[in-house]
Amino acid sequence: MTRIVVLISGGGSNLQSLLDQCQTGSLDADIVAVISNRPDAFGLSRARQAGVKALTLDHTGYANRAAFDAALAELIEAQQPDLIVLAGFMRILTDDFVRRFPGKMINIHPSLLPRYPGLNTHQRALDAGDSQAGATVHFVTAELDGGPPIAQVEVPISDQDDAESLARKVLAQEHRLYPTVVDWFVKGRLRLDANQVLLDDQPLPKGGRLLDTASL
Repeated sequence: MTRIVVLISGGGSNLQSLLDQCQTGSLDADIVAVISNRPDAFGLSRARQAGVKALTLDHTGYANRAAFDAALAELIEAQQPDLIVLAGFMRILTDDFVRRFPGKMINIHPSLLPRYPGLNTHQRALDAGDSQAGATVHFVTAELDGGPPIAQVEVPISDQDDAESLARKVLAQEHRLYPTVVDWFVKGRLRLDANQVLLDDQPLPKGGRLLDTASL
């Protein structure tokens, strides 16, 4: 069974969607540990409630980013994961860290990458007058939110939306998109080969696969 480690920094709602899928058997995987860089992250409580190992590695206890990343990599490797899932992990990872887990680490970002990497994605989409927002799951590389996209889902922006309402709409679709992509990996359908995303051994387009919300 595929062993998954989930990294979080906050509430862990995407973590909860994965825990739920594992519990029902919809996702044939084992979340072996949840690791947070913040001791007060509510996602740790979600893990404990599900009977999953909840670990804290407080980044404030390390002199610099490199030292924290080295300790985090060792902690992750001790869990022997097949896949590392970033679910609201609010840390910029060093090149050395990323190179230790090639093709084994994915992240979800609340925008239609390459538009709006980084923070404040929903307000930026509104300020630009976009008609669509969305979310992207991508493989993690050293470039911030710049790894090869795997899949995206679009969310329409209405005239009544503000950043908060748009965030809720996008997050609801994240909870459906992320387990779908994780399931592809678990079933051996998804892999990264020389920075090219392959699904069922076929190269995906540069922006990843655009999924209809009805198919999630």
